[in-house]
Amino acid sequence: MKARTLFTIIVFLAIYSAIAVYIGWNGWLLMSELTGWSAWPAYAIVVALIAFAYIIGRLGQSTPLRSLAEPAKLIGSYWFALLQYGLLLLPITDAAALVLKLAGADRDVYVVGVGSVAALLLLLILAVGTHNAWSPVIRRYDIAIEKSAGDRSRLTIAVASDLHLGSVIGHRHLNRLIAKVNEIKPDIILLPGDVLDDDLEPFVRKGMGATFGKLKAPLGVYAVTGNHEYFGGKVPEYVNEMRKIGVHVLMDETVVIEDSFVLIGRKDKASEGRSRDRRQSIAELVEPLDASKPLILLDHQPLELGEAEASGIDLSLSGHTHRGQMFPNHLITRRMFELDWGYKRKGKLHAIVSSGFGFWGPPVRTGSRSEVLHIEVSFLKTSAQRGS
Repeated sequence: MKARTLFTIIVFLAIYSAIAVYIGWNGWLLMSELTGWSAWPAYAIVVALIAFAYIIGRLGQSTPLRSLAEPAKLIGSYWFALLQYGLLLLPITDAAALVLKLAGADRDVYVVGVGSVAALLLLLILAVGTHNAWSPVIRRYDIAIEKSAGDRSRLTIAVASDLHLGSVIGHRHLNRLIAKVNEIKPDIILLPGDVLDDDLEPFVRKGMGATFGKLKAPLGVYAVTGNHEYFGGKVPEYVNEMRKIGVHVLMDETVVIEDSFVLIGRKDKASEGRSRDRRQSIAELVEPLDASKPLILLDHQPLELGEAEASGIDLSLSGHTHRGQMFPNHLITRRMFELDWGYKRKGKLHAIVSSGFGFWGPPVRTGSRSEVLHIEVSFLKTSAQRGS
């Protein structure tokens, strides 16, 4: 390991540990005051285990200790949410407690009173966020593409990005996806990346393919890779598993559907440098196509809307951003991406970015909602075509 990398890891762990100590110290002040518990070393050990539970779970989920690793990963996931909101709320809480103390308030007021309010607020945030994460909604968009699609005048699409199937998200949430998609009754199902949460092993071991294979549509189910498929390092195996259950993973590939429209699927940007096959640009993928047909692009990260517009793409579908997942992270994704969530018209391009069906890390959504997209497309001939 390079010295610079080692130094970075040490600095990160030092900062992370300091934050964990700060949050744990605040918890100890309230708990010890309420319960009279004085065994702080035992409390410190519990906080340390929780703070590093996600890392422990991630390292152990593919080992014989997986029965312990998976609960540890779930606990650690919730810790990340507590970490973020603790950093946002506790400095304000501590400042308020200090002011009350200096003003002569009793310890019951500035420790128990203020601390209890902060604790209840944190619990409320986690409760609402958990509901938003596990209770998906259907979000509908109606668009018109000014091209002929042969005999087809309409197309109903169900879109689900960022499923993050693995040790935390499994069959139960997958069944929610199937139920929502069945409500839409789509002609085609499109999955714009991050079907997996890093590792293929939990997906295979838990037999998720049997449940996932229940996703059916007359025109098929198509997916592209996201960055998390590459993090797991088993993209060929993933593509093969999807093929077994009838999901076509497009790797810089195009397919003409019913001689009506063209579906274009890009490898994720994370593939760059990880594969001997270069990731093709949108322009390269479009160049050999019949551009008189509607062109629908699946590209996991919404990074190149300008190129998509210039290349004649009619509808681009992406995910990746989670819309920040937890408030106020959307302020960051909004600056990172031209479109981090929702719909944008750019020339003739209709761009749609989903906040995703699953989640990464904490099963908590406070800045977005778990969603499945219902997209109704109307195909319209241009004036020249109508007159011919």
